[in-house]
Amino acid sequence: MSQLRLVNVMEEIVSGIVRYFLRSVEYQTFCNCEECELNIVANVLNNLPTYYVVSLNAREEAFNELKDSRNIENINKEIIRAIHAVGKRRGHVE
Repeated sequence: MSQLRLVNVMEEIVSGIVRYFLRSVEYQTFCNCEECELNIVANVLNNLPTYYVVSLNAREEAFNELKDSRNIENINKEIIRAIHAVGKRRGHVE
């Protein structure tokens, strides 16, 4: 039986990098609650192309393709921009 499911590989990559950034020393003054983290990921994903796949093999190929240094640099720029944007408009009580 095949384990096919629709996966946005860009979402997986962005989510992991956002989680890493928010727990780093450079961004310790920014909120890293689940709501802010998800808002940052959503903000970034709205500004990057999606990359959907349906199989594990295609997922691995997409990861390898998307981990290109230029692509990661663009993703990081979008994440930094989104962290600052979401940080300025936090609308929840901590």
